[in-house]
Amino acid sequence: MLQITETIAIADDDLEWSFARAGGPGGQNVNKVASKAVLRWLAAATTVVVPSLALARMKTMFPSRFTTEGDVVIQSQKYRDQERNKEDCLLKLTEMVRAALVEPVVRKKTKVSKGAKKRRVADKRRNSDKKQSRRVSGGDD
Repeated sequence: MLQITETIAIADDDLEWSFARAGGPGGQNVNKVASKAVLRWLAAATTVVVPSLALARMKTMFPSRFTTEGDVVIQSQKYRDQERNKEDCLLKLTEMVRAALVEPVVRKKTKVSKGAKKRRVADKRRNSDKKQSRRVSGGDD
């Protein structure tokens, strides 16, 4: 059982594991051991009570992690042993779901104040006068 929050937990039956040979460091041992962990969470047919809005947010936040069937695929080959890669996959899944549970704050539209507009126009006028005074007056070419 993977505990996400106090109310949300993913059952082990909803998680499918597969293992493969990982690239990277490992020496001669890398050719013998399947240390890369691949986690597949059957999110479409899950028994977990993940809010549908959070699941939709998760799809928009992490589109490359979802398959066409709606499953989440996470892999890890960060470490040289299988157990630590499994833990890393579970940690990644937990962080993904927690990030999707946070509702984004709606941005409030604001207006530029009248004083700010006046200051901006006054600064432009001041710069214009400064540059105007630098010009050489008169003179036909």
